[in-house]
Amino acid sequence: MTYTAALSDPEFQTPGKSKGLWGVFQYRYLLTLLLRKGIATRYHGSVLGWVWSYVRPGAQFLMYYLVVGLIMGQSRGIDYFPVYLFAGIVAVNLFSEALRNTTSAITDNASLIKKIYIPRALFPVSAIGVALVHFLPQAVLLLVVALACGWTIGWLQVVGFVIGVALILCFALGLGLFFGSVNVAYRDARNFVDLILMFATWASPVLYAWTMVRDRAPEWLYNVYMMNPMTVAVEMFHDAFWLPLAPDSARPEGLLVFALVGATIAVGTLIVGQLVFRKLEGSFAQNL
Repeated sequence: MTYTAALSDPEFQTPGKSKGLWGVFQYRYLLTLLLRKGIATRYHGSVLGWVWSYVRPGAQFLMYYLVVGLIMGQSRGIDYFPVYLFAGIVAVNLFSEALRNTTSAITDNASLIKKIYIPRALFPVSAIGVALVHFLPQAVLLLVVALACGWTIGWLQVVGFVIGVALILCFALGLGLFFGSVNVAYRDARNFVDLILMFATWASPVLYAWTMVRDRAPEWLYNVYMMNPMTVAVEMFHDAFWLPLAPDSARPEGLLVFALVGATIAVGTLIVGQLVFRKLEGSFAQNL
């Protein structure tokens, strides 16, 4: 087949041409290999291994419960405060790991990217999968704590939990695609991510009740706060695990509207991140 005829062939594809996130599904086997690699190397050489997936959130919970719950007295205003606190910690931990993994996905695989071509989007997507797998032990631990406190499962709780997880992963992937692609040429991007994660716990109702923001912040600031995708996700986790234990507790008014706005922001972030990633991915090998 001549070069001209090849170009006119509908099945011909320019080598190295990326389809972005849509192209990931055509390389499911490679995605599985990268996912297995990420899971296997996470605790390679560690004595405790997967036990760390339980130790870290447990240590975080203990520290925040003692300092924020007991010493600062937040536990006195929130029924079943341990479940409330732990649900928020688990949600923020998923966001933190997913964003860190996706931001460093390209630079961590520099040796592979410089040698052969495979769709670059495979790396951040597999990083999201690794974060989700390591989130599962924490979710199981949260479920055990909630059951011990008398929690009963219902379809609304399952839906709320799934929506919360999907919102976190979508938002984290969008940010990760953006900062991860910029991080290849400018390592300052990783520092911006560290700043985002430093504020993540405090910018959502994890250590305190959302009513504190409603009662003390200006209305416009409260609305911005509630439209934060992480605030919506944390509230979804609270609705799934904490609210059934404390049914008389107040829920944010207009939560459905805030959830729709938060989801729109998360999807918009994913679209922007994907566009920036596709624009910059052609220079990854040269900049690494």
